[in-house]
Formats: sequence, C-alpha cells, structure tokens
Amino acid sequence: MSGHNKWSKIKNKKGKEDAKRAKEFTKLGRAIMVAAKEGGDNPDYNAALKTAIEKAKAINMPNDNINRAIKKGSSGADGANFEEITYEGYGPSGIAVIVECLTDNRNRTAPDIRHAFDKHHGNMGTNGSVSFMFKHLGVILIDESKYDVDKVMEDALSADVEDVNNEDGMIEIYTTIDNLHNVKSHLSSLGYEFVESDIMYIPSNYQAIDNDDDIKFMNKLIDFLEENDDVQNVYHNWDMPDED
Repeated sequence: MSGHNKWSKIKNKKGKEDAKRAKEFTKLGRAIMVAAKEGGDNPDYNAALKTAIEKAKAINMPNDNINRAIKKGSSGADGANFEEITYEGYGPSGIAVIVECLTDNRNRTAPDIRHAFDKHHGNMGTNGSVSFMFKHLGVILIDESKYDVDKVMEDALSADVEDVNNEDGMIEIYTTIDNLHNVKSHLSSLGYEFVESDIMYIPSNYQAIDNDDDIKFMNKLIDFLEENDDVQNVYHNWDMPDED
C-alpha cells in the first residue's frame, strides 16, 4: 500500500490560514451535526461523532461551537437536515476524483460539482465510475520519532489491521471502517498518540500527469472543489509532483 508521502499529497490542506480555518469550522460543524443526528450525542458510543470532534479540536475549533453543533444535530433543530452525498468523476488526464459532500440542498450541490469538473477539463461520472480504483479504509497516523517503529507495528498487527507501514516519518495503520474505532481504542490503551485518524478513500494506484496545462487545471479543480462549502473531502489518484 502507498506510503505517507503520497497519502499526504491528497489530504486537504485547510486550516493553515485564518480564512480557510473559518470555512473548516463551518464544514466540521455540519459533520458534527450529522453525526450527532444519526448516532446520538455521546461520542463514547458514536464513533463518527468522536472522529468529527477530534478533527474539530485539531484545528482549534472552540468547544462552544462543537457543543452547539452536537445539540443542534441531536435535537433535530433547523440547520441539521444535511445529507451525505458522494460524487465521482475524472479530472484532467483521466485522474480519478471522489468528492464527499454534506448538503442541505442536493439540487444546488450537484450542479456546482458538475460545473467544477467541466470548468477544469474533467467530467463528472456516475456512482461507481471511479470508486473501484480506491479502497475505503480507516487510516491512523503515528509519529515514528516518538516510538519504537517495530513495537508500534507489532501492537497494530495484534489488533487485526489491514496493513502497516512507515514512510516519511509517519507510521501508517490501515483498518477496515468497522474496525477503526477498536484499533484506536486498543492503541490508545497502550499509550500511543495519533497525528490523525480518519476514514478515507485510498487509491489502489497513482497516475502521473505529463501535460503542464493539465497539471494546472488539476490543481485548480482541487482548489475549486475544496472552496465549496458543501464539500467535505476531495480524494484523487494523482501522483502529484513534490512542488505541488
């Protein structure tokens, strides 16, 4: 399975600037509301809510914002009627793209996502058109400088994970979606701290872009999608050059 070097290139790079952090607060607030609405307001018994809260705290989202989102979601108050929709398509040079959205109006979101693909020399496909090129997995990252790598791998493998490797200073642990919470709990009980943990689409293979114009359009497509308030995550199988 691919190493963290490539994995890190497809992660969203939000939260590094004040303007983007504010946008992330809005998006994570939605994620927390939906998780609370679907699984209850107790993160100890709601893995999706627990993960959303962890992500919110990682970008310093105020506790008041988190608590308001939980309350709004669990009470079914106005503003909590969001649904999760995943769109698939191809970017320039046939790069596979998956876009995860939370929206309260799919009649707004679908045309916006289609426009993003069309505008940047791609095209939106149907469900299943590119997802077969990805594995939907839980991903846990641990800073290898803090621990004995062999010991971490041994402890992770004892929790029945899918794969473990280390690259570029990170130990990557891949799990099934259903087993992510159990693996996190097991490793936490052993004293490990996580750089990040999430459910992601991991490409089975990566594809390079040789055309300079297509590289520019692909970068713009990613940025354009990530700027959309309805978009939660963007995944692709582009083997991005280091300078990008």
